[in-house]
Amino acid sequence: MTPRWWAACALGVLVAGLVVYAAAAIPWHRPPAPRADQVAALGQLPADKVARAREFHSALRPASYGGMAVGLVAALLLGLTPLGSRLVTLVGRPFADHWIARAVLGGLVIVLVVEVLTLPFAAWRHTIVVRYGISTQGWGAWAVDLAKSYAVGAVLGGLALLGFFTVTRLAPRWWWAFGAAGAAALVVLLSFVLPVVVEPIFNKFTPMAAGPLRTELMQVAARDGVPVKDVLVADASRRTKAVNAYVSGFGPTRRIVVYDTMLTEATPDEVVSVAAHELGHAKRHDVLTGTIIGALGAAVSVIALYLLGSLGWLLRWAGVDAMGEPRAIALLLALVTLAGLAGGPVQALVSRRIEARADAHALELTRDPATFEAMQRRLGAVNLSDPDPPAWEYVMSASHPSTVERMAAARAYARGER
Repeated sequence: MTPRWWAACALGVLVAGLVVYAAAAIPWHRPPAPRADQVAALGQLPADKVARAREFHSALRPASYGGMAVGLVAALLLGLTPLGSRLVTLVGRPFADHWIARAVLGGLVIVLVVEVLTLPFAAWRHTIVVRYGISTQGWGAWAVDLAKSYAVGAVLGGLALLGFFTVTRLAPRWWWAFGAAGAAALVVLLSFVLPVVVEPIFNKFTPMAAGPLRTELMQVAARDGVPVKDVLVADASRRTKAVNAYVSGFGPTRRIVVYDTMLTEATPDEVVSVAAHELGHAKRHDVLTGTIIGALGAAVSVIALYLLGSLGWLLRWAGVDAMGEPRAIALLLALVTLAGLAGGPVQALVSRRIEARADAHALELTRDPATFEAMQRRLGAVNLSDPDPPAWEYVMSASHPSTVERMAAARAYARGER
């Protein structure tokens, strides 16, 4: 049997495993929040705040979708024509066409071209969030955060490219097997490393001062059976007025993180309500679920890329000889971009189901639907969330239930219906 046959078999097994695991781990069948309650909730929200939120999202859409379209077109032009392979070759030429220069520097330059083309749209989005009072950053601070993001991406991307093309070079017929295992392992590693190593690059975290709120948060976590090492406050106010809280890390590194903006905008009970939602993610091991799905998806992607290398017309379009050579980096980027676009609605659906389950957990843990609803109202108002977004946008990209869905869920819980 040929390596390609083995790859096809492995792909089938991994896809089946991914489907079975997702079917078992994702709460697909949670009943939707009653539509009548959603309509009633929307009617009770301040009309001026609803209008402002919708105006904000209308202003954002051209920049957001324009940037997405330009990024997609750039990736396709570089990947499905010889432009990308020629650019990689050009980058490697000053280094005697060494494969490492092509693999790492060539890959980073391909990504940089796309980032530069979409940069004006990112700047456009920044002007909008500043105009509507969401961002507190000036251009200097915004540029510094952007540079940090590029630097982190360059380090992680460079290491991933080096590892991938080392494998394709050492095992040209079986790189799909080693690459799939390496991609899955990388996803697992980053799930542990990113919260501890990368988060502090963008925010400063300080322990929450001793007091009733900290005590109550730790008690709620203990009552929920979720071990938490600490309660930290993130200095989010230096870049945004948005409010949020989350639970980060695994095991001994797990901590509750609260934005400093939330401490000034929300009541203590509302902070506890949001923390209870985040504890629901930890209780149900949602980060682990996402890591396993991500690892399986990464392995599937590597094998699928290997099998696509048998399509001679695709390689000819890209001007390359094989999928595993550094000159094919742009083609890989184009295919990954297309896959991400196609899979976006599925990822959004999975996220919404998981978030809805965490909402239900918060209601059960606190047994305070009134505070939960008040907190959703506040989150929507401060963060300028569209309380009832257009159906097409909701399906394409909404990672959380809408504000009116979450308010309706609280009302249904209060009636004992959920």
